[in-house]
Amino acid sequence: MTKTVSGPDLSGRRAVVTGAASGIGAAVATRLARLGAHVSVCDIDAEGAERTAEQIGGEVLAIDLSKTADLAEREFEADILVNNAGVQHVAPIERFEPERFAFMLRLMLEAPFLLSRAVLPHMYERGWGRIVHISSIHGLRASAYKSAYVSAKHGLLGLSKVIALEGAAKGITSNCVCPGYVRTPLVENQLVDQAAAHGLTTDDVLSEVLLARSSVKRLIEPDEVAGAVAYLCSPEATSVTGTELLLDGGWSAS
Repeated sequence: MTKTVSGPDLSGRRAVVTGAASGIGAAVATRLARLGAHVSVCDIDAEGAERTAEQIGGEVLAIDLSKTADLAEREFEADILVNNAGVQHVAPIERFEPERFAFMLRLMLEAPFLLSRAVLPHMYERGWGRIVHISSIHGLRASAYKSAYVSAKHGLLGLSKVIALEGAAKGITSNCVCPGYVRTPLVENQLVDQAAAHGLTTDDVLSEVLLARSSVKRLIEPDEVAGAVAYLCSPEATSVTGTELLLDGGWSAS
């Protein structure tokens, strides 16, 4: 894909982006491809991944990341890994199914660990690597009815810091991007789930629940998250590691 946006020159770099069939992942994959990277579009949705890959000149990596046993011995030759795949489930703890909780932690914490483990040998060999985890404001703040999501996103911040410490001397950085509510199918589904949980309309959920603690009263666009990922892959971010880049509309300032 021809480079058409400003940002770091990623020509010759190989990137793996998970959950890239739509939403944030698709925006990130598109941005990295436009900066010159060859992108593997990783998603359980093979048809959606194919659409994204065709648009950016990438390749499809159709994997169910919740089947973590299949990832344990894999290696990937990637210079950039973006751990983005995730799901949401809204329920009180006493009605939160244990298997659903375990599934979400496999997908959103164990799989990022295994994928990071799979790319690090290649990165160490080349002396350069960028691992970016799409966490969330829920990696720093909690919300009721989201026990699995909040637990996974908090854990992702800890995993990222360990990778940063181990990889610093070998040219590797590891960081989290922590957005607030982004205009994605996942958030649109949350509106319906939260409306049922709180007994509100979806419009009321958006203003009174999702954006209640945000000073900027709008949903974040996926391209904004993609821009943050691109920055973390840039030369200007060489010393940025083991930290979180917040795109939360001021939520954490309150």
